[in-house]
Amino acid sequence: MSHALLRFTDAGPSPVPVLAVRFRDALSAAFGRGYAGIDPVIRWSRHADLQADVAIALAKHLGGTPSDVAKEIVRHLRVEDLVSEVQVGEKGYINLTLSNAWIIEQVRRISGDRRLLVPLAVQPERVVVEYSSPNVGKVMHAGHLRTTIVGDAIARILGHLGHDVVRDNHIGDWGTPFGMLIEYLHDFDGGIDAGLDAFANDTGAFYKAAHALFEWDEEFAGRARRRLVDLQAGDEETLRYWRLLVHVSMDSFRPLYERLGVQLTDDDVKGESFYKEILPEVVDELQDIRLAEVSEGALCVFLPEFTGRDGGPKPVIVRKSDGGYNYMTTDLATILHRIDVEGAQRVVYVVGDEQTEHFKQLFAVAQMAHMVPPGVVLQHAKIGLVADPRTGGRLRSRSGEAGRLTELLERAHERAAAAFDKSGRGRRFDAATRAAIVRDVALGAVKFADLRVPRSSRYSFDLDRMIAFNGESAGFLQYAGVRMRSLLRRGGLTPESAPAPITIGTGEERALALHLLDFGITLKEAGAAAEPHRLARYLYRLATLFTAFYGACGVFKAGIDEETRASRLALCAVALRTLDTGLDLLGVPAPERM
Repeated sequence: MSHALLRFTDAGPSPVPVLAVRFRDALSAAFGRGYAGIDPVIRWSRHADLQADVAIALAKHLGGTPSDVAKEIVRHLRVEDLVSEVQVGEKGYINLTLSNAWIIEQVRRISGDRRLLVPLAVQPERVVVEYSSPNVGKVMHAGHLRTTIVGDAIARILGHLGHDVVRDNHIGDWGTPFGMLIEYLHDFDGGIDAGLDAFANDTGAFYKAAHALFEWDEEFAGRARRRLVDLQAGDEETLRYWRLLVHVSMDSFRPLYERLGVQLTDDDVKGESFYKEILPEVVDELQDIRLAEVSEGALCVFLPEFTGRDGGPKPVIVRKSDGGYNYMTTDLATILHRIDVEGAQRVVYVVGDEQTEHFKQLFAVAQMAHMVPPGVVLQHAKIGLVADPRTGGRLRSRSGEAGRLTELLERAHERAAAAFDKSGRGRRFDAATRAAIVRDVALGAVKFADLRVPRSSRYSFDLDRMIAFNGESAGFLQYAGVRMRSLLRRGGLTPESAPAPITIGTGEERALALHLLDFGITLKEAGAAAEPHRLARYLYRLATLFTAFYGACGVFKAGIDEETRASRLALCAVALRTLDTGLDLLGVPAPERM
């Protein structure tokens, strides 16, 4: 077996990696070893299966026409075992049509593999994925929905690829608002117990009232600021109030995580308070290396690449003038702990893009302080805005506040139930089955609508579009899976018990089979970039191709011979296993019936 095939086998069944190796070999043979590292720029084509654009760029460097360069590359290209036809276009594009026999062999290999030939990472990393991260004392809203759903999908994908994933719910439980909340609880009319009841019953209203008092009552604001210093200094009475507030908030978060089906538990919670003991150590270290200096009473790090209003280096405060610490200090301590104690080689922060400047400054300070060893990656996986389809602005509730997560999920459930019943499908099932289907449809709709767009893009929380059984929606994917299951049940098979030889007789069969080859490389790219929308879009394409196959290639139509029927059922089984695996990695339910 050639070295190229060995590398291909390690990479999974996608044709792109193996063709890239063959093209580099051809470039080396045609123009010298110095050209072997050039990207052949292989992509999907409307004129064939794939095309390579490398000759167009090389022609400018080598001289001659792109067509002549392309022909010279093709003269040295050895792809007979996987490509049935190679054509050079007038403009220098190299068009490649894959061999049906090669496609069939790859699908056969996928079918016989428990992991669908998804390769494990050759060098697995310990990856901390920080996501969800609500603030204690505040209600989880639409923004938390995105960070939670996207972060959970990133963690699932990286784990499936063999990385050692640490889920980290970095809750806000130690910041500036706590002085205000604790002081308001201390002063609550009716006592501490009455205050805790009010906090538990309507956390948002409690926070709003405390904040309003903080804004207009200077005496209360002064006490709140001193209370925060007491909290960070470890005052026992203040800590007791703080623990009560944290406990009540965590009790409210837990049911939401369970409802969303995300893989976050109490053991994954490491709030800001977790790092409080090492905050002085962080500050001392910054001073010891003379990176931090006192400015107007506060301890600051000045970053030359960030300028303030005066045009000079922008100060990044790491200890306030009153002796208190802030988010920057806590986040620096978090980096130290994750790298030194948890052994993180990559940290993915799934946080809103409004925090972009904070993370740029954080990473800059950490690098300047030599907290980040060579090879360790700190990545801000930016999350875009959840928009209101009516206004285009931030999604808000009817009261004008940020859209509460519980309200959004309830609205999705109500809309899913109405759509399901309107379709006439609801009458086919008993009450318990109908309820389970509606739950899966509603949850899938909310998650997939978020995951199908790039995480940094804003997206519109439009329930009419989400709760659908056609178009780019979870319902469309879920229904495709139900159809696959139905075919296999009718054939007396399960996805694991349909290993018949697969043949390709129609364009729909070929297109579906070819798409199945790219599942592994799609996961690899999604994990490397922390971009689950790559997987979501792959699955939508899979469902679309299966739907075309389902309509054109009758499995149980009269006149279909047993060999063709068995082949189509086997292809359906691989498609279902791929769809189910992909949906699970996105955290989207895959109902048995709909």
